[in-house]
Amino acid sequence: MRNSWTIFKRELRQYFVSPIAYMVAFAVLVLLGLSFNTDLDYRVSNLLPPEGTLVLSTFAFLMVFFAPLLTMRLFAEEAREGTLELMMSMPIRDVDLVLGKFFGAWAFYTVILALTSVYQIALLWVTNWDADPGVLRARLDTGEVIAAYIGIWLYGGATISIGLFFSAVTENQIIAGFLSMAVLLMLWVGDIAGLVPASILSTDVVESLRVISLQSHYSSSFLRGLIVMEDVYFYIALIVVVLFMTTRLVESRRWR
Repeated sequence: MRNSWTIFKRELRQYFVSPIAYMVAFAVLVLLGLSFNTDLDYRVSNLLPPEGTLVLSTFAFLMVFFAPLLTMRLFAEEAREGTLELMMSMPIRDVDLVLGKFFGAWAFYTVILALTSVYQIALLWVTNWDADPGVLRARLDTGEVIAAYIGIWLYGGATISIGLFFSAVTENQIIAGFLSMAVLLMLWVGDIAGLVPASILSTDVVESLRVISLQSHYSSSFLRGLIVMEDVYFYIALIVVVLFMTTRLVESRRWR
């Protein structure tokens, strides 16, 4: 675990000096801010109850595109520059290397996620201000928001593990990012029944795709304020399986 901790600190430090990481964080917060302001203005104008989970629902979709940007360099860049072979020649287990990089990326994602709490604070302030009769009167459902944050944190870990896997597949960061983005987009789309004619895919295939959908396991429970253990286990199992595959992939480099 000492080696994993060392790699974790190294990767997390790399994020805080990487311009790409800052650009990703900036883009995420700007897009979420625009979505938040538009929805808040609409709800205030129509005296509708606040919706604290809208920002997190938007964040879940954005991670389909931004998770690959956070992970595409983790193995691909080091393999291209030859530093990966140097690290593998050291007394470091492959699993320590994978875990250190994964938790480093997940920690940076957690920092970005924590910054989105400013939108919840703004909602709490607006919904508790009674000086203007035109403001929102309904109170924010903090329990629903907390459940949604737990879900999006696990969801983010799953997207990062997939991005990490494809970063280990190739030495080209662009290819790694494109592959992980394509897979995440397919996994995000849970209900393809309305997109694909019923004659093409059987009901069993459609239901199977729904079962492995990242989006369906989040929107059907966490976004509704429910912490369903089946969905928690799904994300944890997905992370474990993908990290195991990544470890085996990195291990195979020793025999090339």
